Amino acid sequence: MKTVTTKQAQRLLSERGIEVSYPTIAQWTREGRFSGALLEETERGPVWRIPVESVRTFEPPKVGRPPDSQTEAAPAKPARKRKVA
Repeated sequence: MKTVTTKQAQRLLSERGIEVSYPTIAQWTREGRFSGALLEETERGPVWRIPVESVRTFEPPKVGRPPDSQTEAAPAKPARKRKVA
């Protein structure tokens, strides 16, 4: 199984049109979003090894707030007026 580092994974994702920063790739790796990624201890410190296939099939998480299905299905309720003391 061929593996890549987080920097190499960033380049592979960039080739697919997924432009994200190196810290984002590192965070996704720590969160376990790349299946089969392992943390390897080296002379220079720990290095993530991510399977190439995992990078090639990776889909980044959706960003933004998900749609509220209740709001879309039902009409909006009128705002309540507050009493001012």
